[in-house]
Amino acid sequence: MRITDTSDLWWKSAVIYCLDVETFLDSNGDGIGDLQGLAARIDYLAQLGVTCIWLMPFYPSPDRDDGYDVTDFFGVDPRLGDHGRFVEMVRTAKDRGMRVIVDLVINHTSDRHPWFVSAKRSVNSPYRDYYVWRDDPPPKGQKNSVFPGEADGIWTKDEKSGQWYLHSFYEHQPDLNVANPRVRDEIARTVGFWLQLGVAGFRVDAVPFLLEVPEGAEMANPHDFLRDVRRFLQRRSSEAVLLGEVNLPYDQQVAFFGANDDGQELTMQFDFVAMQRLYLSLVRQDPTPLVEALTARPELPTETQWANFLRNHDELTLDQLSEDERQEVFDALAPDEKQRVYGRGIVRRLPTMLEGDPRRIRMAYSLLFTLPGTPVLFYGEEIGMGENAEITGRQAVRTPMQWSRDKNGGFSDAAASRLVSRPPGDGFAPEHVNVADQLEDRGSLLHFFRDLISRYRISPELGWGRFEVLSPKGSRVLVHSLRADVGRMVAVHNFGDAPAVMAFALEDEPEGASLVDLLGAERIGLGDRGRVELEVPAYGYRWLRVARPGDGRVT
Repeated sequence: MRITDTSDLWWKSAVIYCLDVETFLDSNGDGIGDLQGLAARIDYLAQLGVTCIWLMPFYPSPDRDDGYDVTDFFGVDPRLGDHGRFVEMVRTAKDRGMRVIVDLVINHTSDRHPWFVSAKRSVNSPYRDYYVWRDDPPPKGQKNSVFPGEADGIWTKDEKSGQWYLHSFYEHQPDLNVANPRVRDEIARTVGFWLQLGVAGFRVDAVPFLLEVPEGAEMANPHDFLRDVRRFLQRRSSEAVLLGEVNLPYDQQVAFFGANDDGQELTMQFDFVAMQRLYLSLVRQDPTPLVEALTARPELPTETQWANFLRNHDELTLDQLSEDERQEVFDALAPDEKQRVYGRGIVRRLPTMLEGDPRRIRMAYSLLFTLPGTPVLFYGEEIGMGENAEITGRQAVRTPMQWSRDKNGGFSDAAASRLVSRPPGDGFAPEHVNVADQLEDRGSLLHFFRDLISRYRISPELGWGRFEVLSPKGSRVLVHSLRADVGRMVAVHNFGDAPAVMAFALEDEPEGASLVDLLGAERIGLGDRGRVELEVPAYGYRWLRVARPGDGRVT
């Protein structure tokens, strides 16, 4: 399938930017970010080069789990705005060429959701079967696998009825029973509602837990439900996407694409495997672990895609590494136990893990944008924000966006005590790291991101291309190419702390072909049998487009 025939698959070459409305910009001085504040920063995101905004939950919520404990799937948290403000923001984004996707949190509700309140009131409630109950006490010693050491078990007793309800996450987040057709209808209504308000898709939370059918429930194939959601989505909007959170090994993860059904389940999935192996590669200064992951990726249908990321809003999970590998990464990037959580993850942002070394930081993000798939950024990554080490757990990386050196980093005029979260007070504080200063500095990380994204957006090979490793095993320099029907890109990344001379060959390129440096001004001719030799500085990187005689591309 040619790229020119599939322009509706916009997400194959998108730049996705995840943000939490309540920590982005406060427009009314109450200490909480809001939709009006986000709308005021749409132009900033457009100038950065973002093509898709992913909103973390903005629904009504007691906010005991950063908004993932929802009390109304159709609502807007009044602290953040209303439906009018939401539609205005989506409209503004579309006017600047950006789509908006939102979190779809349908594994569970808040225990304050009207459904669960009614369900607890009586065993005869029409909403009782919206949730999962058992009569017998759960087995002793059962642990919570999602939040080990923080949540006790996955069953809690309802004293009124004497039954136990299931919660895969926190006690205050009872699981929905997707085996119930009425629950599935409610989910479809939710999807249809937000599509009607202009969203371009959904990031689906905790998909494997969503498809776990409770014991005794009748549901022949849980994946049929995911296929039903995808079909409903596409009937309402042919371009809409489902971006799924599926943290499983590849052989299990591929089933959630619907690989045996021509990709008719999730449109995209985060590549947790490659992300974790990438950090191991950074620590070892050896691209081998990452290459092993990328070459082990299963073949996917054309209308599906991997989503690549270095950081997200949760802990940096390392659960798919071996115990020794995980400890190796811990020792290098999170030596203090306070920087770790759940025995498997890190609660730091990339710049602090890499000790603020601009060479390593830029190399890592250059690599992100050249991996086969779609890059996903977490807000503040473009300016090198750090975490607030004084805040425990995952909230440490969910601090207010740092817009300037002004009060509260330009996030809010409110008193510091009223802020929804506090910015860091160390070397990554707003007086050191902020948008305003970096806009004035052409050599800043922010301008680096702008340049990187602008080159990415004119290089569809990066989102569509077939991955091929060109560097030899054992080298600290990774050279890989991405080849698509529009052309070919070659990316060079030095994982090592010393300069290197790298030789590789493009033997199948025609006579007269050359390499154009997209991040510089150099044109490199190919030698005998396509041989190329490059000097790469410590933590250096190159983006090289193959220019062929008569290909007609502007290079």
